[in-house]
Parts: sequence; structure tokens; C-alpha cells
Amino acid sequence: MNQKFHDLVSEASKVVLDKSGEIRLAITCLLAGGHLLIEDLPGVGKTTLVQVLGKLLGLKTRRVQFTIDLLPADVIGGQVFHPQEHKFVFHPGPLFSQLVMADELNRASPRTQSALLQAMEEGEVSVDGVTWPLPKPFYVIATQNPHQQTGTFPLPESQLDRFLMSLELHHASRETEVRILQGEDPRHLLQKLSALFSEKEINEALSSVEKAQVSATVAGYIGDLLERTRRPGFEGTPLSTRAGMALAKAAKAWAFLEGRNYVRPEDVQQVLVPVLGHRLGGNHGIKRGREWAVALQKSTPVPV
Repeated sequence: MNQKFHDLVSEASKVVLDKSGEIRLAITCLLAGGHLLIEDLPGVGKTTLVQVLGKLLGLKTRRVQFTIDLLPADVIGGQVFHPQEHKFVFHPGPLFSQLVMADELNRASPRTQSALLQAMEEGEVSVDGVTWPLPKPFYVIATQNPHQQTGTFPLPESQLDRFLMSLELHHASRETEVRILQGEDPRHLLQKLSALFSEKEINEALSSVEKAQVSATVAGYIGDLLERTRRPGFEGTPLSTRAGMALAKAAKAWAFLEGRNYVRPEDVQQVLVPVLGHRLGGNHGIKRGREWAVALQKSTPVPV
């Protein structure tokens, strides 16, 4: 099974050039059953990456463009009165998809941003006292512009914590940009892609990842990382137990891609910055948080 996910990285890399590392981390996040936040400038391939993943994973994908005037009901859906039946009927919104791209999430008002909280945490939403389950698997991949840009609302810590991982894509190298300019339009390449997985295979992979073993040594290493952020003088936001659980989940998924059912300390190191960067940064921004995560990684002894 894990070989098919390596094939997915190879196929995705044919459309999203020079980003194989970021693609693998994105797949790691989804295998861990988590949601992904991508922060970067417009035009670096964020939307294309999400569309490629949705196509290759065979997931029903919807894109929601977040704007200042977007309302929670535009995302979740709402009750519509049917006069012929003399009753209100719930009409699901775009959130009822297996993969939801929340584009430019931080351009929406805090009220609309919060509409995603229950969905991302519990896999269900409540409307007028009725709870509606979301499809399984259910993923949110959100993009946001750097928080210092005009017209953005900072995501609160409670919202940031719902994302298992965060990534930056950065600009492509000059050589890659030349290849892009000379090559076929990515939108045409997208149409040529076909699903590599069935829904059953994805659920089996999620189950395998969840069963991966975390030894006392690895758990102790994660505990040391958490404890260091709570010491006086540490600049970043102190990490919660939930942050440690997120780190363990992501490390399990990385181990699965490596063909193992147990986690090593090096698996934790591979996912440490994407998992902890946005949590450490808080309102200081993901970029600053990633710097603190790198410093934390270097200063914490790795068990042998």
C-alpha cells in the first residue's frame, strides 16, 4: 500500500514541479487524518496542489473562496422552506465533501472562520439543533495569505490548532519556472490525471497508520519537546498535550510511508516543523513559528 502513495508523489510532482517534499508532507498529513494549512503568497501553486491531491486520491473535492462577505451558511448550508411540502429541508453546503479547499481562509470574518471549527474537530456540523455527519474521509486544506497582508483576519490559536500541519510552498527556482513557462498549462495536465485509490484503500491506510506503535522512548522524546516550550524564556507559544498528540499522529503516518508499523525518533524530526510551526507562532505568524520550531528541534537531544 505505501508504494502506491510513493507513486502518488511521483504523479503529483509531474504537475506541481519542484515540490516533492511538500507533496509528501501533505500526504503525510492526510494519512494521519489531519487538516492542512498552506500559507504563502498568491501564485505559487497552492490551489493546483490541492486539486492534484483530490484527483489522485479519488476524493470528491469542493473549493470555497473565502471573502469578507461570506456567511457561515454559505459554507455549511442551511434550511430552505419547501412550500409544496410545508416544511424546511436542509440543503448541504460545499463543506459536505471529502476534500474541502478553503481558499484564502484568513480573508473571511472570524464568524465565518469559526464555522469550520466543529467540522474539523468532530467531523460533523450542527444546524438548528440537528447534527449532520460529514463524509468520510473528510479533509480540509486551507490556504491563507501572509498575515501582514491587507484585508486579512488572523486565525485565532483555537483555529490554528485544528490544523495538524502547516506548509509553505515558496517560489519555484528559476530553472523550474523556465520549465513551467515552456510546458503545458497545469489545468490541462490536471484533466489527464486519474484516481490511484479507492475510498476503501484510503480508509485501510488510515487504519494502518492509526495502529502504528509509539514506543516509550519516542513518547518521551515528544514529551521533552513539549516541556522545553514551557520553560521560562522560550519565545514561542507553550505547546499543549494536543500538540504532542498531533506530532505522534504525523510521525505514525511518516513511518507508514517508510514501510514501518512503528515510529522512530527520526520520523518525529521529519514532521516536527510542519506540525509545530503554526502552533508555536500563534499571532506572530507561521514564519516566526517555524524558526522557533527549528530552534526547538536543534536544542532537544534525540534519543538513540
